Formats: sequence, structure tokens, C-alpha cells
Amino acid sequence: MVQKRKTIIVREVISSDAFGAPCNPVTRVAAAAIFRNPFAGRFEQDLTALFDIGETLGELLAAQAIAQLPNAPVSYGKAALVGVNGDIEQGGAVIHPKLGASMRLAVGGGAAVIASNVKLGGPGTSIDLPLGHKDNPWSFDHFDTMTLTIGDAPLADEIVMFVAYADGGRPIPRCGAGPIKD
Repeated sequence: MVQKRKTIIVREVISSDAFGAPCNPVTRVAAAAIFRNPFAGRFEQDLTALFDIGETLGELLAAQAIAQLPNAPVSYGKAALVGVNGDIEQGGAVIHPKLGASMRLAVGGGAAVIASNVKLGGPGTSIDLPLGHKDNPWSFDHFDTMTLTIGDAPLADEIVMFVAYADGGRPIPRCGAGPIKD
């Protein structure tokens, strides 16, 4: 059973590029859950409990994030921040084996691999959560990043799991469409 401390929603609406040129609004939403790491402070070979936490929290967070978008999601990504009494593999166990299925179910599909990142740190550590198109892994216009931080997390024995969705790519993309892949 997951011991969740809190959830957080971060919503960004981008209406211009960095130079002030207006663009079609793009909304990016990240939902996060901060929970106690059941394996903090020790090595554990069997990380199945973390797989299941990723799946359970993924369903909740995906629904919360998508509900904040004004349009259908076209991009997604995931990340985990692991407190210093944990290890990178514990964060990977939360976001890899089962979380992706929950995220894809929430958007009714999703053929592309879900971009991800895991990092160790303490309260206030930032993480760059990568975003990519949910169906086309070669859509350069949708390669994007949300930099996220939570002032009081993760504590040493916690993990912060993030899921993120966007209803568009970068504002005024100019890098090309990317190669066509069948």
C-alpha cells in the first residue's frame, strides 16, 4: 500500500515565444505524487511493489493532469525524483514497468515510447521532465521539457513521481518535422 504525502498539479499556458511573438496557446500539465519509498535505506532485489505503485498512482495522476488541458493531449512524459536514502533503480521501478500503460490508457493509445528521467536529490531538487509526441517519436516539434521542483520534496525516504501531458508542441517550432518513420 502506498503511503502518499501529497499530490501537486503544475499547469503552464504558453502564449508567446521567449521573444514575445504570439503563438497558438500550448498547455503543459504535470501531476506529481510524493510518497514514502518502501525500500529507502536498503538494497532490495525485488522492486515489484514499486512497479505497482507506479501503475496505481499513474492512473490517478494521468486523469488529474489531462483534466487540466483545454484540448486533447498530444505529448507526454514521466519522471521520478528519489530521496537520498533511495537509489536510481527504485525511481526507474516506479516509472518504467507499469506506469506507461496507465498513461497510454488515459489518452486512448499512444504508440511512442514515453520519454523519461530519474534523478536522486533532496527537497527542492529540480528535474527536467522530457516530453515527446504520444504517437510519433520523430516529431521534432514536440520534443520539449518541463523543469519541475517541489520545495519540500523528496525527503530522504520519499519518491516524487511525475506524469506530464501537453496539448501542443513548442511555441513556433522551426526545427523541421523530422524524418518520416513507418
